[in-house]
Amino acid sequence: MSEVKIYDTTLRDGAQTEGISYSLNDKMRIAEQLDSIGIHYIEGGFPSNTKDRELFKALKKKPLKNSCLVAFGATRYPHKKAGSDANIKCLLDTDTRVITLFGKSWDLHLRDVLKTSLDENLRMISDSIAYIKSKKREVVYDAEHFFDAFKANASYAVQTLKAAQDAGASVLVLCDTNGGTLTTQLLEIIKKVKAQVSVPLGIHTHNDCNLAVANSIVAVQEGCVQVQGTFNGYGERCGNADLVSVIAIIKTKLGIDCISDKYLKELTKTAHFISVVSNMQQLPYLPFAGRSAFAH
Repeated sequence: MSEVKIYDTTLRDGAQTEGISYSLNDKMRIAEQLDSIGIHYIEGGFPSNTKDRELFKALKKKPLKNSCLVAFGATRYPHKKAGSDANIKCLLDTDTRVITLFGKSWDLHLRDVLKTSLDENLRMISDSIAYIKSKKREVVYDAEHFFDAFKANASYAVQTLKAAQDAGASVLVLCDTNGGTLTTQLLEIIKKVKAQVSVPLGIHTHNDCNLAVANSIVAVQEGCVQVQGTFNGYGERCGNADLVSVIAIIKTKLGIDCISDKYLKELTKTAHFISVVSNMQQLPYLPFAGRSAFAH
């Protein structure tokens, strides 16, 4: 593998951290800093949310120079048409080149939460992606709760990926949304999925078992070409994969390109900058970017 794409979701997943409440100006400053170090993708959030919609408007007037801005949202509602779905309209109105759609993988959620059929969910995924593709946008598909879904019903979980693949998704991102998958389990599931799909895979891990970085790294070693995460590991509950550690390990330990040598040196500065904007204490013992990381 020659390169891994870094996908930052600090402005969306990171914004769900307890104690963080970003203003529009905060989000602009973080986006500009991430752009300055060449992060491949910056997720701006839900354009159906007023504050996030203002961010997309602001970044239209002052576009990013290096990074690709991404809008994030769900597949269409059950038994609705993608073309008349308000959420999908908001996504398209951002005019971003790339849109990330998340959809249901776990049959439990379809039965007990959405109260819809497994087949309707496949149509929701397919219709939503195909409609957005018809508007000349690239679609990244986030398979929500994928690893738990695979453990519960592997056949159906893979069917959801194939629906996204056949509709035109460019990357299928496997999400450990609850952060409870052991590294050995995650590795075996990725191997099984790779054998059944042809579209490149990505990885999105949460840190509830303190395995988010490790799980991201083994996913890359197994061939995932996109890694999603946040700076300083911000995120709901116990956080997401810390992109500082992920980037440093991919670049220096695996020898895979994911950021330029020039900007690798800017990771610590960026981590500290984001902690200041977030009004969060920068922990001294964080790997790579913490004050104590190289102390003796």
